[in-house]
Amino acid sequence: MNQKFQPANYKLQSVETGKIFDDKGWTLESETNGKCSLIRAVYDKKQIEVKDDSFGLYKFSDWMPVHRMLQGSSSPVTYKSKGLAEKLGLNNLWITFNGYWPEKGAGMKTCSFKETEAYSVCGRMIESMNKILVVASAGNTARAFARVCSDNNIPLLLCVPEDNLNALWFDRPVCDCVKLVCCKSGGDYFDAIFLSNLAVQLDGFIEEGGAKNVARRDGMSTTMISAVTTIGQIPDFYFQAVGSGTGAIAAWEANLRFLEDGRFGSKKTRLMVSQNEPFVPMKDAWKANSRKMLPLDDDLARRQVEEIDAKVLSNRKPPYSIFGGLFDALKDTDGDVLSATNEESRAAQKLFFESEGIDIHAAPAVAVATLVNAVADGTVSADDVIMLNITGGGEARFKQDKELYYLKPQLVFDLDPKLEDVAAKIESLFEINVLAEKAI
Repeated sequence: MNQKFQPANYKLQSVETGKIFDDKGWTLESETNGKCSLIRAVYDKKQIEVKDDSFGLYKFSDWMPVHRMLQGSSSPVTYKSKGLAEKLGLNNLWITFNGYWPEKGAGMKTCSFKETEAYSVCGRMIESMNKILVVASAGNTARAFARVCSDNNIPLLLCVPEDNLNALWFDRPVCDCVKLVCCKSGGDYFDAIFLSNLAVQLDGFIEEGGAKNVARRDGMSTTMISAVTTIGQIPDFYFQAVGSGTGAIAAWEANLRFLEDGRFGSKKTRLMVSQNEPFVPMKDAWKANSRKMLPLDDDLARRQVEEIDAKVLSNRKPPYSIFGGLFDALKDTDGDVLSATNEESRAAQKLFFESEGIDIHAAPAVAVATLVNAVADGTVSADDVIMLNITGGGEARFKQDKELYYLKPQLVFDLDPKLEDVAAKIESLFEINVLAEKAI
């Protein structure tokens, strides 16, 4: 290793007001404008220097708000497509692969780009926090945080829908510093978020923050950084399936940093994000030109989520409307929200495997399906520079000949529980004083 890890120097900025202020360690929002705006990291270093592969994800740490480098990370890998590009008649299709594909240099052992979030968020944590991190997830995020926290002895409370437990697989047992609670069968990601919001009200627990956490977004932005620094220019189009849209927001923010960098062109990538029909609340709002999400009945939403293959795309309360959120990102980049059916996505999943030689998750298959449709309807042309963000793949490849371990819930709660119903039970899972001493 020829380079040493050095934390980036940065400040925080409110997207709404432009006010710049110091990060107090776990700042999630501006003190001056409450919850109506995301905040961004503003890095001293305007031209990124990519480190060697021995740094894993932290090769991009010039633009990550982390204080330490955790072991075991892997970065996104970008390569120029041959097989899928030929099938679609595209001359400049670049695939950013997040998952397990050792032949391509991709080593994410949870097979999801949620590892980019987990290593960045946990790398932002500082010793003085002494808190139990609380994370809500539809599955992939939980698997990533569980692995990272288990490997680095970081106390973690996961809140996941009971119906999504099959996503919590591992190639080795998870450390008991990681605890899992669930909302009962029939609940979805929103119900898991509701449960996590109760947990963070308890002493000794702290919210991860989701899209509000600059470390989550800047960890995810490494997909765009990988693409731009590999291609040598900012792409014309960015295709990704979205549940919350946080990854697309992160790509936009990385794009803005590259404009300041000045070495990769002056364009803004058109964000082409996609959802899995029939659950398309962000598409409905976008097509109505509405910053606000449109009303959606809870029971109807749950039924729609049951129908979709890509369960991880099921966020009912995404960071769409907030200043600096997905609505603003789409407006600024002349983007669009697309959608694909289960049938279209399954066909795209098969097409990707046959043309590129690796399995992909249901969510990125939605993105592939919308790219196929965008080629067919002329939205993209043969010579456009296109980045396709494959947000999870190689799971079948990784699981070959491995014994798998599944994380089991310690507690399962009814939907819409009250704080008094969960407080003592959740607190009993952790010996808070003992764990706090071990925390980071």
